[in-house]
Amino acid sequence: MELKRVVVTGLGALTPIGNNTEELWNNLVKGVSGANMITRFDASKFKTKFACELKNFDPKDFFDRKEARKYDPYAQYGMVAAAQCLEDSGIDREKVDLDRAGVIWASGIGGLDTFEKEVGDYSKGDGTPRFNPFFIPKMIADIAAGNISIKYGFRGPNFATVSACASSANALIDAYNYIRLDKANLFIAGGSEAAITISGIGGFNAMHAISTRNDDPKTGSRPFDKDRDGFVLGEGAGALIFEELEHAKNRKAKIYAEVAGCGLTADAYHMTSPHPDGYGAMKSMQFALEDAGIKPIDIDHINTHGTSTPLGDISEPRAIVTLFDEHAYKIAINSTKSMTGHMLGAAGAVESIASILAINNNFIPPTINHFTDDPEIDNKLDFTFNKGREREIKYALSNTFGFGGHNATIIFKKFNE
Repeated sequence: MELKRVVVTGLGALTPIGNNTEELWNNLVKGVSGANMITRFDASKFKTKFACELKNFDPKDFFDRKEARKYDPYAQYGMVAAAQCLEDSGIDREKVDLDRAGVIWASGIGGLDTFEKEVGDYSKGDGTPRFNPFFIPKMIADIAAGNISIKYGFRGPNFATVSACASSANALIDAYNYIRLDKANLFIAGGSEAAITISGIGGFNAMHAISTRNDDPKTGSRPFDKDRDGFVLGEGAGALIFEELEHAKNRKAKIYAEVAGCGLTADAYHMTSPHPDGYGAMKSMQFALEDAGIKPIDIDHINTHGTSTPLGDISEPRAIVTLFDEHAYKIAINSTKSMTGHMLGAAGAVESIASILAINNNFIPPTINHFTDDPEIDNKLDFTFNKGREREIKYALSNTFGFGGHNATIIFKKFNE
């Protein structure tokens, strides 16, 4: 069968460096760090006392009090970003087939804040079980997808994807596949996360996964730098409208980019550590290139997974050099996590948005906080350290990898009739 072409027609973002896509892009270009001391709770006794929190976000600006109480913060973030991207797309719900409009929404963890508070309240009580009737619906990782579909009446495929930090990339890839197989006309797809909580910071501290650079939090996320000491936890949401090309053209939609191809693999190696040579990452990128029908020399830009972890920041560049060979040194590479922090289940969607905006603006945002080259990383690669620059981009590749060895790669293409 002839596969349908899929385009991106709407964007929405709620991030530590901007509460919409315009703010996000402007701060990516400027190289703004979203990291600061934690305000959500007293972190004075924690090894890590900082994170990339949302700024100036008040649920009351978007939900009435009764409604807000029904949603965990991760679901609130998702609904706000979904509303933005739907408005941006210009979709008139009275003029589309709602049975062929779906929602695929991701979260790596789901309602951690809700779970923590409900179990915490119980543990402080007399043993009598008193739980909020919304406890389970607020906590489960699929409820954001369900709530978005209920709000907008989208009756097509509706589910959640969970693959740790690759979760929202998986959501986008599933949306892409459903549309090109002619199973739907459009999707709201993306992901959200709200893990800056006592148990979130405490759990990642116990794993030695996050930075403890409390004396200088804004430089805590330093991908590919010799002195990196872990990622900086972020939060928020990213949402995209994926739409079948002819459907988009018939309604005269604004088209940001075309989805060119995707790749999915597993490291099958370790629970939390990547394959040291980046084998799974390399195959994920290779499969995405094959799916797109392009060659390695066609890629202009890679938004890396680039988390600022000791092992991950070595394996991914190795994978890039292995696959792209000499062309690897001509690719403009960056890590926007140096600014947003690691948004976990929202990372793939937000970094896809960054890649699409890079295509639209012919500009590569920087990888900030680079001070010292790491001799274990091939520093002939162009990491766009500390200062962004103009660059013509036809094809941009976005990598997202997750605990459990999950690898997801999406390639976006400058739209051409």
